[in-house]
Parts: sequence; C-alpha cells; structure tokens
Amino acid sequence: MADKRDFYEVLGLKKGASDDEIKKAYRASVKKYHPDLHPDDKECEEKMKEVNEAYECLSDPDKKSRYDQFGHAGVDPSYGGGGFGGFSGFGDMGDIGDIFSSFFGGGFGSSSRSNPNAPRRGQDIQTEVTIDFMEACNGTVKDIKISRMEKCPDCDGSGAAPGAYAETCSECGGSGQVKTAQRTPFGMISSQRPCTRCGGKGTVISNPCPKCKGVGRISVPKTITVNIPAGIDDGMTIRDRGKGHCGINGGPSGNLLVNVNVRPDPFFERDGYDIYTKIPITYSQAVLGASVKVPTIDGSVNMTVPEGTPSGKVFTVKGKGVQKSSRNNNGNQYIERGNQYVTVNVEIPKNLNKTQKELLKKFEESLGENNYNRKSFVDRVKNILKQ
Repeated sequence: MADKRDFYEVLGLKKGASDDEIKKAYRASVKKYHPDLHPDDKECEEKMKEVNEAYECLSDPDKKSRYDQFGHAGVDPSYGGGGFGGFSGFGDMGDIGDIFSSFFGGGFGSSSRSNPNAPRRGQDIQTEVTIDFMEACNGTVKDIKISRMEKCPDCDGSGAAPGAYAETCSECGGSGQVKTAQRTPFGMISSQRPCTRCGGKGTVISNPCPKCKGVGRISVPKTITVNIPAGIDDGMTIRDRGKGHCGINGGPSGNLLVNVNVRPDPFFERDGYDIYTKIPITYSQAVLGASVKVPTIDGSVNMTVPEGTPSGKVFTVKGKGVQKSSRNNNGNQYIERGNQYVTVNVEIPKNLNKTQKELLKKFEESLGENNYNRKSFVDRVKNILKQ
C-alpha cells in the first residue's frame, strides 16, 4: 500500500475533481499509455495498469468517497473490499444511528448495515481498446490484457493457510457485533456496532494464507478475448458480463467494461450509421456523364454520374453505410444499413498547351445560351444593378 501513488496524482488531478474532469483525464491518459499505441513498451503497460486502477476507484462515487476519507486503506481489497467496521471515523454516525434505532425501531444506523459475511458481487474492471475505422464497421476480435482479482488457489478463497481455519472472534464471540451502553440525558442507551477486531465477520484468521495474505483473493494477469460487434462507434462501451473481479463470500463476478476508441479514416467519415465520402471526377465526365467506381466499406461499386453534373453534387448510395440492429413491431431483431453519401468534385484541367486552349475556345464558341443554365442568373444580376 505504501508504494502506491495517489490516485489523483496518477490521473494528473487535484483532490475533489469532478466526474467529468476524472473521465477526461482518464481518456487522455489512455491515449498516452495504452499498449495498443505502444506495443512491447513495458513501462507504458505498467502505467496503464496504474491508470485503470485509479479510474476504477475515482469513477465509483462510493469508492471515491471512501478513498477521499481514508486513502488507499479505504478501497484496498485486503480490507475486505471496503468494509469499514473497524474505522473510528464512522463512530459518531453509528452512535446517532443506534440511538434512533433504539427509539424508533431501526431503519437507521447498524440495522441498515450489510452483513460482512453475505455474498458480494465483484467489482467491475474498466479498460479501453483502440481499433481501426474498418474494424469498427465490420466487427473484429481483440485480445485485451487486464489484472483481475481471482479466488486464491492455495486457500480456495478462505484466507487461511493450508491446514489452518478461521477461528471464532474472542472479542464478539462470533456474533460480529459488539454491544455498548451509553449514558445520555434520556438514561442508559444500549447500542451495537461491528466488531473492530474481526470487521463484523465473527471470525479471525490467526494463520493467514501466505499467498493472499488472508484476503482470499489475488491479482492475476489475464488476456481476455473480446468480440467487438460490427457497427460500433467511437466512445461506445462493450460489457462482458462476469469477466470482472471475482466476488466475495461466494458472490458473482463483476463485469469487464471496454471503452472503444476508433481511429479516424483518411477517406471515410461517419455520422451515426451513414458514411460520407468525396471523389474527384474529370471535366469530361461531368459534362458527358460517366460510370465511376466509388470505394465503400464493402469494396468498390459503380455509380452513374449523369451528364451536366456540377461540382459539389451529392449522390446517395443506399445500403452502403454502417450496419445497425433494429426491431420490428413484433419485437424481432433484424439488421439494416445506413447509406453512403458521395460528393463529386469536378477537377478543372490545368497547364493546357496552345492547341488545347484553341480547341477549348472553339468548343466554347460553339455553345449557345441554351447549353447553359445561366440566363435566369444573368437576369437577376441586371435587376440588382438597376437598383
């Protein structure tokens, strides 16, 4: 614990930072240290683990509150995942709660505290992965390295050394609660609070497991294969159920939450499930019309450009956008696709030689007014000049 850096320092924040500030700092740190961007860089890999641990704590309001009060001791797994039966910082609230409980029959204080021996769900693990644009459109599979708390194999999660066992707590007699009596203006008030020796569990381990130090769980490096579905967008999160930290007291495992970053593509742009592209066409293709090849995420397709197409004209290629999952009126799921919108830019020829220029002038002279759609424009200009 003494070797751990302050979580706020890890993310480059000041204590008391807002949720938005924490999230922005985390994303900035991921882009700086993520192993996908720094392959075979052990230092970045270690810093990424440190960043993930800091964000996992500070992004959870309950853990953040405990960390702000007690530091690493408030969230370290060796303290039972944050059970605070032994901390005196809650003493005043416990006294008030016990008095209310005595007078009004509970609903406040110790009666609402959770049973430390009850099964508890494991914590979620948050991490990130960066993929290419085409991988996001078509789907892919990625192997992600994480550190996950798992049941200690040496003690099978009991926390006791081989051959040892948990003993009844001598302080509370195995109840997990210690009764006290206080003199108040109303007389003697009896109350109870979790035992500080056993943390409310009712048992203590005098000979803890050497591998897990009595916690019952150890941190294990794992490589998780994550299926990234087709159509995922930048900033979306994949939830892989049961791949987070293992539970406590037989509780279920948490989830693995993978935030997806998508690298921009030099040719395609995405807006929702539609894709936008720009392609050049020649002057003659715009004037005479042509069939041109247009790249899509599925490969090239032929698109008809009619004669007289102006630069900047947008064409729609239906069904060549990103796929999305929808449901019909009967609740049945089906896949549909967005569209691709293609903007054509007419390339004007440059550096014409003398012969080409003469031919172009003759071509221009051969055209009459009917070949241009500019008569109405000329009339509007004349009307403006008359004003």
